[in-house]
Amino acid sequence: MLSITTQNMGLLCSKRHRYNEADTEENAQAAEIERRIEQETKVEQHIQKLLLLGAGDSGKSTIFKQIKLLFQSGFDEAELKSYISVIHANVYQTIKVLHDGSKELAQNETNSLKYVISNENKDIGQKLSEIGGRLDHPRLTKELAQEIETLWRDAAVQETYARGNELQVPDCTPYFMENLQRLSDANYIPTKDDVLYARVRTTGVVVIQFSPVGENKKSGEVYRLFDVGGQRNERRKWIHLFEGVTAVIFCAAISEYDQTLFEDENKNRMIGTKELFEWVLKQPCFEKTSFMLFLNKFDIFEEKVLKVPLNVCEWFKDYQPVLTGKLEIEHAYEFVKKKFEESYFQSTTPDRVDRVFKIYRTTALDQKLVKKTFKLVDETLRRRNLFEAGLL
Repeated sequence: MLSITTQNMGLLCSKRHRYNEADTEENAQAAEIERRIEQETKVEQHIQKLLLLGAGDSGKSTIFKQIKLLFQSGFDEAELKSYISVIHANVYQTIKVLHDGSKELAQNETNSLKYVISNENKDIGQKLSEIGGRLDHPRLTKELAQEIETLWRDAAVQETYARGNELQVPDCTPYFMENLQRLSDANYIPTKDDVLYARVRTTGVVVIQFSPVGENKKSGEVYRLFDVGGQRNERRKWIHLFEGVTAVIFCAAISEYDQTLFEDENKNRMIGTKELFEWVLKQPCFEKTSFMLFLNKFDIFEEKVLKVPLNVCEWFKDYQPVLTGKLEIEHAYEFVKKKFEESYFQSTTPDRVDRVFKIYRTTALDQKLVKKTFKLVDETLRRRNLFEAGLL
């Protein structure tokens, strides 16, 4: 009886020992998890959250790609190759828009003959329009590239392109049309410029983390940049991103003052941008959020404004051109800038006037300018952080 009791006590002690070991291991794991959470929380506190907003086709996703090229490792070969189908789709869709647009203008315009595609190119046009309307586009071949080039050079298509602002013709059109032979090479791999020009509609949310002064420099801030879809149906996905934002970078394509929205051809794009800008400004969660306004596509704006007066846009109807050449470009730009400044202060309540508001002239395709702009943004936000910490 005594030996049995002793054995049972031995079993009990052994079980307790195992339980104690398990408890110790479990406690160690819990402590490690807590340590990691605390460590990650500290790291997260030093990451500044930037929200990249703007209407569709404002160029914000090109800005996003520039950041990846400038402050991250850029695009590896696999990522570059993934853009082949996107770029080829851009080409097919663009030539379809131009072909179909010329037919529409030929039917509806008084001086319709100049929009009629030549007889020798009609069959090519019909074929390319059909390809452009597919969901899956074939890889661009030398033969198809030659046909696209032939149609692109047709006088009627060129006349149509001159009215591209009415037809949703993308800004990348001349770039890709001038590079058709290279794009159709069997061994084609997109260049960085090709990727920047590639037009991909952002859906959902894309995120990158970067530092404008480099990861190894202790003085620089680390930013997490969120790019979200700009089309109207994508905007409901923005809401959950609004909390805890250090700064909103709002892109406005100032060259689009004579164009209509992709999703509503009865509405001017600039008016749509103005309304979106004012809506974002009034969001309660942005009470202390810094605002960086990028007046983008200045390269297109400076060419267009000498041909198309600003006052074709209802918002700019009081604009009076008074100068010529570069002076007129600057005069027009300053007018647009002032309009956005007025919009900002009209949409900002008195208790929010102390939040940072800066305006930058940008061209998303100009890498040097984007780099310089983000260095300025970084400097502004660092000074703001020092001010709030009582160090300035």
